[in-house]
Amino acid sequence: MFKRVPGTKDILPGEVLAWQKLEEKAKQIFSLYNYKEIRPPLIEEASLFNRSLGESAEIVQKQMFLISNKDDLYCLRPEATASVVRAYIENNLHKQTGFVKFYYKGAMFRLERPQKGRLRQFHHLGCEAIGSGDPHLDTEVISLADNLLKAFGLKDYRIKINSLGCLKDKKELSIKLKNSLEAKLEKLCADCKIRFRNNPLRILDCKIESCQEIVRGLQIHDDYLCPECKAHFSKVRAGLEALNINYEISPLLVRGLDYYTRTVFEIAHKDLGAQDALGAGGRYDNLVKELGGPDLGAIGFALGVERVLLVAKSVGEEVLQNRLVYIITLGEPAKSQGLKLLDKLRRAGITSDTDYENKSLKSALRLANDSGAPLVLIVGENELNKDVVTLKDMRLKEQKEVRYDDLLAQIELRLRE
Repeated sequence: MFKRVPGTKDILPGEVLAWQKLEEKAKQIFSLYNYKEIRPPLIEEASLFNRSLGESAEIVQKQMFLISNKDDLYCLRPEATASVVRAYIENNLHKQTGFVKFYYKGAMFRLERPQKGRLRQFHHLGCEAIGSGDPHLDTEVISLADNLLKAFGLKDYRIKINSLGCLKDKKELSIKLKNSLEAKLEKLCADCKIRFRNNPLRILDCKIESCQEIVRGLQIHDDYLCPECKAHFSKVRAGLEALNINYEISPLLVRGLDYYTRTVFEIAHKDLGAQDALGAGGRYDNLVKELGGPDLGAIGFALGVERVLLVAKSVGEEVLQNRLVYIITLGEPAKSQGLKLLDKLRRAGITSDTDYENKSLKSALRLANDSGAPLVLIVGENELNKDVVTLKDMRLKEQKEVRYDDLLAQIELRLRE
């Protein structure tokens, strides 16, 4: 017997409703902010992520699903930002429209140890706004993430923000970190000792408790920020306060990807445990140019769908009204009439189904009840002779004969009730 690959999950029909509702609400919110959907491929050149995320990034070093094909090296995308930027440049969108706002949904892949809220195939809802360095855009993007989570019914999440500054500021921060950590180098984990040499900022993102304890003891202030970056961050904070969005400044927040500059943010929820991030994002003002496009500012974020659903119980529990009409046919002559009825209902936009297992009336009614159908149509020899259909209301436990000409109106009336 075959089993699913470790770190993947079968999303069964009983769970799919929550996914569909979440995706539909996301589509509505993104549309309110005038974001258009984009669908990049699942597979990209591996070098795209080596270039965008940084050669020393943990994703690149340990977590990419690589696919070798003769002289080509591809990978299943570990995140979507680089793919969206690649699509923006390759399709010359900067020449057509300049500033763009995209949203996306879909599967991502990382080869890591599966645990609560962390899978090898997982799903993101996210957005990218490309072509502006305006701090008010940062405010809009964080506001969008906040409104998405509210629409999903989430409460008690925390929005943490920080500014990494421009490339020069990040270099200044790296030097300060190196000086502060040099005396504590032997106490760092093996990975952080490598990070100390290659990219000290990544130490701030380490999940090992002993390293986190050292990091918490560091005195990190915003004195590494240049005046322009300080002013940018000040406007972002003022915008959030004007919109009454609660946030907290987290000086240790850096995110684990090289392309981030200036504003970064993370949204955390205590119910997720140690891996408490529902989603995260930030500015990447140099990435478009780095990947071969023009020098344009950009910002985006992604929410982990599986993580959102772990805490958004209301999304999973809220059930849409079942509008299924179930047709039961008794005998071979009735099957032909049942087929026509199915077609008639579906053409009228009414969800309908029938029994294809030739069950008895009692068993077919039980099946209809189990499916949650509020209405059942019964067609047998008696109904065929009288040119009617027996309409059974499963909620009221009553039934009556209905002429074919009146059937659609009767069904719509009862479904509305």
